[in-house]
Amino acid sequence: MKRRRRWNQGYFFIFPAFLVLGVMVLYPLIDTVVLSVTDENGSYIGSRNFVQMLTSRTTSLATYNSIYYVGGSIILELILGTVAGILLDRHFVGRGIVRSIMLIPWVVPGIVAATTWAWMYHFEFGIINYGLQSLHVISGPVGWLTSAELVKPSLIVVEVWKMFPFVALMVLAALQGIPASLYEAARIDGATFYHEVRYIMLPHLFGILASVSLLLLIWGLNGITIIYAMTGGGPANRSLILPIQIFKEGFESFDFNRAAALSLVLFIVLFAVIVIQVSISQRRYGATNE
Repeated sequence: MKRRRRWNQGYFFIFPAFLVLGVMVLYPLIDTVVLSVTDENGSYIGSRNFVQMLTSRTTSLATYNSIYYVGGSIILELILGTVAGILLDRHFVGRGIVRSIMLIPWVVPGIVAATTWAWMYHFEFGIINYGLQSLHVISGPVGWLTSAELVKPSLIVVEVWKMFPFVALMVLAALQGIPASLYEAARIDGATFYHEVRYIMLPHLFGILASVSLLLLIWGLNGITIIYAMTGGGPANRSLILPIQIFKEGFESFDFNRAAALSLVLFIVLFAVIVIQVSISQRRYGATNE
């Protein structure tokens, strides 16, 4: 009887959390599904919205841009963040100050970072063009955000600058958990810093890097602040990614039904990628532990 009473009390205490979760997550998801299979009058039209969005040339371009932007950003963020985290784990004078300074890009609000970099990339008054011309690297100003070939790499630079400190912080935290005895044993055997990185640090970092890459993937496919504030998806949709396309369909063209259909497709694809990556990571991590 007492166990049943305690069980009922447990349900009572977690009910508010489930209520908030249902209102904030479950209801919008169900409403999105309903919108995706109806028209503006609320009439059921089946998969018409999905077919229109998936066969659109704009969607194809936005998909390519999303893979290019998010994939390129994640690869560079993981590389730079891992290198920075390993270096910051070393002992040197002023290490605490350097660690604090490194976090500045990550804590700066996205809109502030986007506005600052937009001015730095400015065709006429940007400091980047001024500096490169002063060093005679370029003969004239470059349209970093107006060139179809340069806009995506330029945006990746901003995204990497902002997010690689987060990766470095996670790597640094993981390195703190490696027992010092492993390094001591390796040094007794004549291991160099390179051997410590390859055979001690990197194997211990696999789990945290897999988790961080998932977070970066989710944030990258949901974040529109930097691109929307700097280019709005231009020029000629060359920096348009799927989240911005969904935003424009819903809040600029006011076609919420097609926007819901595309957002649902993006949700399913992202969920499938996450499930596959988590399963692969668990298998590799389990094999490593064995």
